[in-house]
Amino acid sequence: MNKKISLGLALSLIAVSMAVTFILTSFFSLQSFNKKVVDVNEKSKKYSALQVLDGYIRENYFGEIDENKLSDGLMKGYVSGIGDKYSRYLTAAEYLTEKNDNSGELVGLGLTLAEDASGYMRISEIMEDSPAYDSGLLDGDIITAIDGLDVKEAGFSEAMDAMRGTEGSPVTLTVRRDGKDDDYSFVRRSIEVKTVRAEMLGSQIGYIKISGFKENTPEQFIAALERLTTNGAKSLIFDLRDCDGDLIPALEECLDPLLPEGVIANAEYKDGHTETIIYSDESALDLPMTTIVNGGTESAAELFAASLRDFANAPVVGSQTYGKAVMQETTEMDSGGAVILTVAKYSTTVSECYDGIGITPDYQVENEDENVDAQYNKAVEVLLTAE
Repeated sequence: MNKKISLGLALSLIAVSMAVTFILTSFFSLQSFNKKVVDVNEKSKKYSALQVLDGYIRENYFGEIDENKLSDGLMKGYVSGIGDKYSRYLTAAEYLTEKNDNSGELVGLGLTLAEDASGYMRISEIMEDSPAYDSGLLDGDIITAIDGLDVKEAGFSEAMDAMRGTEGSPVTLTVRRDGKDDDYSFVRRSIEVKTVRAEMLGSQIGYIKISGFKENTPEQFIAALERLTTNGAKSLIFDLRDCDGDLIPALEECLDPLLPEGVIANAEYKDGHTETIIYSDESALDLPMTTIVNGGTESAAELFAASLRDFANAPVVGSQTYGKAVMQETTEMDSGGAVILTVAKYSTTVSECYDGIGITPDYQVENEDENVDAQYNKAVEVLLTAE
């Protein structure tokens, strides 16, 4: 039997429903409002404290303030203050250097420099096919001056700035060796960074050493891979020791010809959504493979080893890796500088995220004798046993 509800009761129910909805909406809106008020108040306190500090320094500092350096310093301090070791602010000059580095090309002399205990610069490596390569400079030489600028007096950071310059620009270095100073003159030029080195080990094992994943790494990697397989390689060793990774898109291009079709790795963002960062097409290389890693293997290099192990049954040889599985995004600012910010964590679709932990090798080997590469020898042994 149908029951009828009176008009008055219906109106009462509607009113109650509207009241409950209003109360609930007001409650959550009030919570949101209170949170925003707290955020605004906290921000106000921070900016107010900064304003007080700025006023005090401008009134009392005995010296001139470089407004551009001050602005860059504030930006650097803010990003540093969030406490993430991978996030950082780059000045316009630093950002330009970063972009050049990521491209796999650099403009300069081809020198890797370190701060020496003397306060000067020490040459730690000289790139092949660079202006400095055939100049007579040697690893271990000390640079005391750059175009007359005393390196020790200027400090390492300012001296590094003096080393930078545009393609085609001249520079003179004063170099000390065995207590004697000599001048060397150069012209800066563009240099392609070689991140891939390959060779045959005997007649059947191909060896590929990867030092980084730059924009030009895939081209070098694929060329090396094709050369080795054409020359008869029946198995492959990928040496990722001291490879700090770099660009995930470059990593994806290197993994693609090696792995079967499908999603290889995903990134998870702050709001919980995920995105595919490594996808492989249907072509795959059906050869025994292994990777060599150590504590200097990090980021994209770790993901390379994890992906090969998960999808190509390639064992990992060496020592525990660094443990960086978070992704940074670079955003250019109006100042011309840029913020590099950690925005996601990632993992393969098979394994757990290894951030802060690292990858444990299937064959744990330490290089205890500097004259014997036990990790390399083990990788060769693993492949010979697999054949």
